[in-house]
Amino acid sequence: MALIGAVALVVIGPEKLPAVARTLGALIGKAQRYVADVKAEVNRSMDLEELKKMKDSVENAARDVQNSVQTASNEFEKDWADTTAQLTGESWAANVTAPVPEYQNPKKKWRLKRGATPHWYKARMGVRTKALSGAARVAKFRPGIKPNV
Repeated sequence: MALIGAVALVVIGPEKLPAVARTLGALIGKAQRYVADVKAEVNRSMDLEELKKMKDSVENAARDVQNSVQTASNEFEKDWADTTAQLTGESWAANVTAPVPEYQNPKKKWRLKRGATPHWYKARMGVRTKALSGAARVAKFRPGIKPNV
């Protein structure tokens, strides 16, 4: 190192040596950054390949589990159909396709029936047609005070 410095001092000269050293240092820094970027890119590509291999292995394992579950469910459905057919003496599918009766609300026309009563009849019979607030109901039944309602 000292030999290279002495030769550079003699060849370049003491005036230009600091500028050349700065330029040389900047070039070496750029070269080191470039090498570090290349190393990082190589490491990322290696990690990506490992992740792809891991993904493939997980997908294969999931596919194997799905196939085993599918075969087990097919066997269970076949055994279930055979057992139910033996127990009932009929086909299992015939019991499933039986129609289900539709639900009917027992108070289906209550609005129509309430609306059919004439308003004068409700007024004569004392059926409440308008809602009162809690304070109005209390005032209505309070002794000694006549409400304006």
